[in-house]
Amino acid sequence: MSKIEKALGRARSEKGLVVVGSRTRADGSNQADSQSRDLTVPEGKAAGTQSRADAAAAIAQMNEPSLRDRSELTLQRIIYPDMAENSTVQAFREIRTRILQKTHGQNCVIMVTSVAGDSGSTFVATNLGVAFAFDAGKTALLVDCNLRNPGLQKLFPNQSPLGITDYLEKADLDVADIIHPIGIERLRVIPAGDRREIPSEYFTSLRMKQLLSNIRQRYAERFILVDAPPMSETADTQILAELCDYVLLVVPYGKVTNSQVDTCIKSLDSKKVLGVVFNNEPSAPSLDWKEMWKASLVLLRDSFLELIRTIRNAAKKK
Repeated sequence: MSKIEKALGRARSEKGLVVVGSRTRADGSNQADSQSRDLTVPEGKAAGTQSRADAAAAIAQMNEPSLRDRSELTLQRIIYPDMAENSTVQAFREIRTRILQKTHGQNCVIMVTSVAGDSGSTFVATNLGVAFAFDAGKTALLVDCNLRNPGLQKLFPNQSPLGITDYLEKADLDVADIIHPIGIERLRVIPAGDRREIPSEYFTSLRMKQLLSNIRQRYAERFILVDAPPMSETADTQILAELCDYVLLVVPYGKVTNSQVDTCIKSLDSKKVLGVVFNNEPSAPSLDWKEMWKASLVLLRDSFLELIRTIRNAAKKK
């Protein structure tokens, strides 16, 4: 029995998450954000040092007007630093560390998508972003690109802030107009924006490409997490994958077939695939929060190719 099969068995019994990694590829407010100049990552040690110093100065200005309390974060299933001994927090920290190793510490755009709907991709994207923001020297930005079913809107109760759709349709909007604080230090969110009929050319537009480039360069120490639609629901996800540096695929354990997972993996550029997350989401918030966070992440170092072999072998036996 392979390590992956053992991990799947453990996930079934613990109702947790399993992350299978790939080793096959070599503003305090909107005002503060708008005042910060674009920061690129120049070549050369001296330039890199200056860039990080500039980034640190900009990050220091990102003071939150008000912070969310622990009870609110718990209800929204968002991790926080005081949960340091929690297995979920430790797992997201490790995922963050492995991404930093993969990118050699340079910022990047990571698309988080899923095989099917209700897979927990927003949960994974949000908490991975929070894990990056734990580091006082880094910032994270969540971008809600699931325009038909936005999952990050819950972070803006009773509000309809400007977002992606507004930016793509209104040439007079600046990037800073759609970046919003959410009460978590060093974490910002670009929401989906006003809901409307979504043109198919949204993500193929030059303005969308410029947007991702701009938000990547605005802070040299900013990591961008793109919450994308499920791959089975729209072709937009394939377009977004081409615009991002890496892809993390979320699989709802026990709810999709091996062939569905295999099809999604084959449709992605293997050089961009960071890994696969087998997810059984935590129980409903009605449970005691300590019980709710018992779900665990099991991190494996098996190669991505071994995962493919396991899936295909299982399919042949059926």
